[in-house]
Amino acid sequence: MNKFFMFIMSLCTALCSMGAYAQETVRQVLSIDEMFALADQNSKSLRHHSTGINEAHEAVNVAKNARLPNIDASLSFSYLGDGYLTDRDFSNGMNAPIPHYGNNFALEVSQVIYSGGAISSGIEIAKLQEENARLGLDASRNNIRFQLVGYYLDLFKQQNLLQVYEKNIEQTKQVLKDIQAKGNEGIVLKNDITRYELLLANLELARTQIQNTLTILNNNLITTLGLPANVRISPDKELLSQVLPIENETYWTNTADLNSPDLKRLSLAMEINQHQDKIIKSERLPKLALLAGNHLDGPITIEVPPINKNLNYWYAGIGVRYKVSSLYETKKSLNRSKFTIQRTKEQYDDAKEQTELAIKADYIKYLETYEQLNTQQKSVELANQNYAVVSNRYKNDMALITDMLDASNAKLSAETQLSNAQINIIFNYFKLLYISGTL
Repeated sequence: MNKFFMFIMSLCTALCSMGAYAQETVRQVLSIDEMFALADQNSKSLRHHSTGINEAHEAVNVAKNARLPNIDASLSFSYLGDGYLTDRDFSNGMNAPIPHYGNNFALEVSQVIYSGGAISSGIEIAKLQEENARLGLDASRNNIRFQLVGYYLDLFKQQNLLQVYEKNIEQTKQVLKDIQAKGNEGIVLKNDITRYELLLANLELARTQIQNTLTILNNNLITTLGLPANVRISPDKELLSQVLPIENETYWTNTADLNSPDLKRLSLAMEINQHQDKIIKSERLPKLALLAGNHLDGPITIEVPPINKNLNYWYAGIGVRYKVSSLYETKKSLNRSKFTIQRTKEQYDDAKEQTELAIKADYIKYLETYEQLNTQQKSVELANQNYAVVSNRYKNDMALITDMLDASNAKLSAETQLSNAQINIIFNYFKLLYISGTL
């Protein structure tokens, strides 16, 4: 974190010192750890996941409300019209005066004491959904970091390739200058000059394409990291000197089984479905609740003539509710729940199998990159030897400048391939971290 803090301070200092020249390019060397820290802080793709975690946490509190007593209070005032009395055959009607102003106040309290496990299961589901939201953040962070690693290492490769092309362009210009001089003396054919001019044009076009690719990769990085538009990121070359661990295949498989966000989320889905199943089964059980209430009503209209007084009464007891229709309705829901649980288990098994296959494939590729590195190291050694021999021959007028150009190109190409081989090792290592959920 200290390195990250120093990086932020240096970046801010550089930006502030420019003043009116704020749009000038700022080149900043950025390590992978610093890049990850910036992504965690500024990536817009992670913000909604953090908000989702807070939302899921509040959902747990809402689910816990089901354990609290339910309190209802009501208060009303009304105007009552007079009644009208008749015999049963609707004859002999007469007015029945009723006190016109009525009032009602009721307070009722109920506390569920047994719900067949529905409340507890509902709370557990909310907690699991909160954990699922956290895993969603982990999965998104894992994806973004792997995407950034891809941009970062591609940027590294393209910068290496740009150096090769710039060196080739420089050497080609020198060769073309020498050939044009000899052409003026009539020693070289015009076709040879045209061929090198075409070569130079192709090299310059390729350089432009590489520069455009670098711009695109840099834009992708600074946008995700929340950096100013005038920042140009340079990868940390110390990355190539780091020694990466070579664990066995079993280690990576076990790590993925324990840490893969996708596997964890499917495991949570199975738990959620099991609690849903408990809620469905609870429909077949009676619900018990403690009841208490107090009523204040007036006037008393159940008497004839009505009594213009208030009547207050209270009650307390236990209530039992049983949904008889659940005896035939719940069976279909339970059958559906059974298949849902089975489907989720099958999805988990399939995802675990696919993850293990991916681990095996990428572990093989990871080991292969070390073989490629050994081969490229040998190629650099041979290219350096060839360059030394050709350079010595050229100094003694025993080789042409084109031979020097070829030897130099071979040397530069071998060195670039060596650097790319080191970058490939890093990429495949981070890919294993990504698949295992530990990036």
